Amino acid sequence: MSLANEQITTAYAEPSRAEVRDFVALLKPRVMSLVVFTALVGMVLAPGHMHPVVGALALLCIAIGAGASGALNMWWDADIDALMTRTRGRPVPAGRMQPGEALAFGMVLSVGSVIVLYLVANWQAAALLAFTIFFYVVIYTIWLKRWTAQNIVIGGAAGAFPPMVGWAAVTGNVSLESIVLFLIIFFWTPPHFWALALLKSGDYAKAGVPMLPVVAGESETRRQILIYSILLAPLGVVPWIMGFGGMAYGVVSIASGALFLLLAIRVWREREGTQAATAARQLFAFSILYLFVLFATLLGEATLGGFGA
Repeated sequence: MSLANEQITTAYAEPSRAEVRDFVALLKPRVMSLVVFTALVGMVLAPGHMHPVVGALALLCIAIGAGASGALNMWWDADIDALMTRTRGRPVPAGRMQPGEALAFGMVLSVGSVIVLYLVANWQAAALLAFTIFFYVVIYTIWLKRWTAQNIVIGGAAGAFPPMVGWAAVTGNVSLESIVLFLIIFFWTPPHFWALALLKSGDYAKAGVPMLPVVAGESETRRQILIYSILLAPLGVVPWIMGFGGMAYGVVSIASGALFLLLAIRVWREREGTQAATAARQLFAFSILYLFVLFATLLGEATLGGFGA
């Protein structure tokens, strides 16, 4: 048993020292904010009407479901989290919280969020939320993450479901428009996370996580980032082509997609030294802005009556 694992085992045997902030950390607030935002866009774009109070409750359920997934992820991954600089301060590997607490917290929130969403919205949205939680925890965290370098590609679907859940909460079904929103996030996820993986490949190697740079090398990772970016850039324009994004969205999606692609090309070309790290860091940072700008523009157009359409 490694020293890190011994330290974790010792920490688990001690009484819980978890504070409110530790339970908040289990929810992965930054990830949750993205889930809430994209789900809100799905709800606003969906045809039909939902009472604001019901809509707020439905959005809260989606947020809690996302937080529950994060808690269960941290429960399962405590051993490898302890080995990585980026994650070793999390409540469970740091010894501030017992694993059982994280498991119970995540399970209660998972079941509660699905049941309440069923009661306030419909069974279709509740079923989608339940499947999203299952996919993230079981398919990605427990199975794919430690087994294949394609973990982010397949597992990324979990982060792409929220707009579909939001859409289904309003309409009771899944439409082509919500599938397009799903696909944008799905194809955005690999270049976003692989850019980070290029910067943290040492951490992943130490933890035994088969991220693409560790398994296939940095050169192949840069090539895959470029391929997915080439697919993502035109896909981001599809809402405008289909008509549920206005002229403003068309301009924003074309410009931001072109910049995303240029940064991906730079990551592909820069192979060594500080320039390579800078290129990966810039793509990672811009990828967050890219997704936010696309969905914010869709939300703004829908809220303001299709400005620029």
